[in-house]
Amino acid sequence: MDGGHLHILWTNANPVVLDKMVIMYAVNSLVHGWWKRVTVIIWGETARLTAEDPEVTERIQLAREAGVEFSACISCARELGVEDILTGIGLELIPWGPPLTELIKSGAPLLTV
Repeated sequence: MDGGHLHILWTNANPVVLDKMVIMYAVNSLVHGWWKRVTVIIWGETARLTAEDPEVTERIQLAREAGVEFSACISCARELGVEDILTGIGLELIPWGPPLTELIKSGAPLLTV
């Protein structure tokens, strides 16, 4: 795994945590060159928050425009009934279990929120 690629595992569905930690750090990481790439992994209840809160969706879109990548756990999205909504807003949905396991095993940069 590339040491210049930070993954942020976002599991806390508090919108303030998204805004004041996840988005703030992810965008600033790219703007200031702290990381070459930043991918936010949407996992669990954050999938429903992303699908159902227009302000959250807007914040994610602005971060995407700044270069932050977002990818959601397809199993979570299916179980929470938001797969179509997340796909409709252009998010990648994949089974994140195996790639997350590889990230952890490889010691790649991973921030869990």
